[in-house]
Amino acid sequence: MIGITMPTRFTALAVLTVLLTGLAAADPATPAGKWLAEDIDGGGVIDRLQTTLEIRDDGMVTGMGGCNRYAGSAKFDGTTIKFLPMASTRMACSPAVMNQESKFHATLEKVRTWRVDQAQRKLLLLDGQGFDLMRFSRMGNFWTET
Repeated sequence: MIGITMPTRFTALAVLTVLLTGLAAADPATPAGKWLAEDIDGGGVIDRLQTTLEIRDDGMVTGMGGCNRYAGSAKFDGTTIKFLPMASTRMACSPAVMNQESKFHATLEKVRTWRVDQAQRKLLLLDGQGFDLMRFSRMGNFWTET
């Protein structure tokens, strides 16, 4: 048997523990971050139209609906989330853009839970029965970036 000394085993175990601890710490505990909409209520999104959602740890919410900027707040605890009514600018855009923006805000009101797919860097917003309502991709390079 090839001998592995006790200090080598201990070192390998310590390195593995540090790596696993780092991976667990990278798991987002909140939906906070900057997100770009990929799908709204199963209808996709308009190419090159940026519908964004930024959620801060304190619950403040801002973003771009596609045509208008909006701001408001959300209450989240564990995996539950409730978006409160949003204030928005009132610019007019093409009918298709306005339709997507209206659909975004209407769907946001139906959201009750969230989850993050860390491997794909996606935020999924779901209804009370767990059905996907919206899918977002993370904007930026790192999980800690907000």
